[in-house]
Amino acid sequence: MGAKIKKGDLVQVITGANAKRGGDLGKQGKVLRVFPTDSRILVEGVNVVTKHSKVGQTDRGSKTGGIEHIEAPIHVSNVALVDPETKKPTRVGFREETVTKDGVEKTVRVRYAKASGKAL
Repeated sequence: MGAKIKKGDLVQVITGANAKRGGDLGKQGKVLRVFPTDSRILVEGVNVVTKHSKVGQTDRGSKTGGIEHIEAPIHVSNVALVDPETKKPTRVGFREETVTKDGVEKTVRVRYAKASGKAL
């Protein structure tokens, strides 16, 4: 079975704390990385955590380390794919379409947004 959410997709957070309480509910972002074994994804600008790394020095003498803000993985069930037509969260379906290329017919599986029926 193909993955419903892939790298580069636009997703929206559908569960969790709302923005008034410092959460990410309703935020949209691009998927940076997918961890299929853990069922987690890394979303741009979502679940940002503060990481403290030890201050060091490079060979050229510049300082490294300090406080960094990085994205942490979020569970795939907490996000929904954004429909390209309505810009709202939607479910994902799969359908088989026949494509003709260079006179050869080929059947391919296509992901589509269930709300609008548009291919993703």
